[in-house]
Amino acid sequence: MLTVIAPATGKQIGDIPETPISQVDIFYQKGKNAFLQWSKLTVLERAEYLLKLKTIIVEQMEEIVKIISEDTGKVVTEALIADIMPTLDGIDHITRHGEKILKRKRVKTPLLLIGKKSFIEYMPRGVVLIISPWNYPMQLAMVPMLSALGSGNTVILKPSEVTPLVGKCIEDLFIKAGFPDGVVQVAHGGKEVGAAFTNGKPDYIFFTGSVRTGKIIQQVAAKDLIPTTLELGGKDPMIVFADAHLERAAKGAAWAAFTNSGQVCMSVERLYVEKTIYPQFLSLLKKEIMDLKQGNDQDADVGSMTFPAQLQIVKDQLEDALSNGAQLEIGLPPEKWANGMFLPLTVVTNVNHQMKIIQEESFGPLLPVIALDNEEEVISLANDTVYGLNASVWTRDKEKARRVASKLVSGAVVINDAIISIANHGLPFGGAKQSGIGRYHGEAGIRIFCHEKSIVEDNGQKKSEIHWYPYRDKFPLFLQLFKSYFQTNRDWVRFVQYYLRILKKN
Repeated sequence: MLTVIAPATGKQIGDIPETPISQVDIFYQKGKNAFLQWSKLTVLERAEYLLKLKTIIVEQMEEIVKIISEDTGKVVTEALIADIMPTLDGIDHITRHGEKILKRKRVKTPLLLIGKKSFIEYMPRGVVLIISPWNYPMQLAMVPMLSALGSGNTVILKPSEVTPLVGKCIEDLFIKAGFPDGVVQVAHGGKEVGAAFTNGKPDYIFFTGSVRTGKIIQQVAAKDLIPTTLELGGKDPMIVFADAHLERAAKGAAWAAFTNSGQVCMSVERLYVEKTIYPQFLSLLKKEIMDLKQGNDQDADVGSMTFPAQLQIVKDQLEDALSNGAQLEIGLPPEKWANGMFLPLTVVTNVNHQMKIIQEESFGPLLPVIALDNEEEVISLANDTVYGLNASVWTRDKEKARRVASKLVSGAVVINDAIISIANHGLPFGGAKQSGIGRYHGEAGIRIFCHEKSIVEDNGQKKSEIHWYPYRDKFPLFLQLFKSYFQTNRDWVRFVQYYLRILKKN
């Protein structure tokens, strides 16, 4: 049994039976059997199931919010706007655009293939294994599930053992929506269960989590050439120039650094502020943070941490920074932290790029602030980590904002806002460098769960093709044909002449 402890209160709130590893093969066989029928449905027929699911989520929204909040420790407002809203919007995106995105497409055929037509078809892969994290356990499980299902695959979900109640909630929602048996299966358990299902040879793996675990999954998948999408960590920079709307930027920094207690792969974890406005901006930022309320009631702004092990990571980074000269602007030194899962919101200055707090993902309420001299310097600093998931640029100068955004090695950049690129299902989402492999959301986020199949059609009326045997006497004619066709000023007369001469050789 997985014992469920509410991180905000420390109370036991449930037990979830763990999936026996002995059932791995049964899960996969069931998924393969269900795929035979599910994949034959049209996109619109599958969309009907998704719309039924949407109706149930809307009807049970308050209950789902409570489950998410209790299981993660996040405040109810964040459970609603950052877990449930993107899930519902994801259903809308797939049901509205899925048919067009997956429709057979005609593409241009080269002139040298005269008389033929070319198409692309999208064929579902089979059984998709989705391994989801604990920080946004509804959104980060459901959105890839919905895309995989909408494109004709069956799904096995392995939700995080840290937030098992949300995993059970997801399982129950699909049952209530009447999805056919075997189309959606949920495997509950810890690392051993995840490893067993990864080794079970799915047709595709979609993983969201740490870089370390992502690399392990990639190694396992590579042995059988199983395609993967890896959504991994981040160390996202926020860049504030002197001409930015400073009050807006300060409010944005406070939210983007501490929403979900900083447990967001796209949290602002490095804040760069132009020197000329550094003292003013730091004052505005501290004022915004001091007004935030931590707790677990309906009006709280910041909830608790979710995963106990994450507290030690945040502690180590802060201790390293303070021992190397960093200065606390807001917060407490680790030795003064209270027991429990609520960490003080912390801002530190006088940091440098050799510190853990700058180079390693924090995943907690910890914000280092650095003064910047100029545009070139901040681009170099912003790119100076192994991560590249998201970034934000704050300035009233649109040309400068776009110029800087283009130079950042990042999967996404938001201008005069932060994080919210993931909320647009029309945009592809993913990272650069060690922040991941692949994209989801957008058209790519549906098509990744399909094989792209190329089809070339000929009407079959001609006796032969010019490139077929025999080759006798054709080489000099092909040589002149290609020269006339590919030269800078195409010689159509000579092209037709040589084409007809080759045709006669058949």
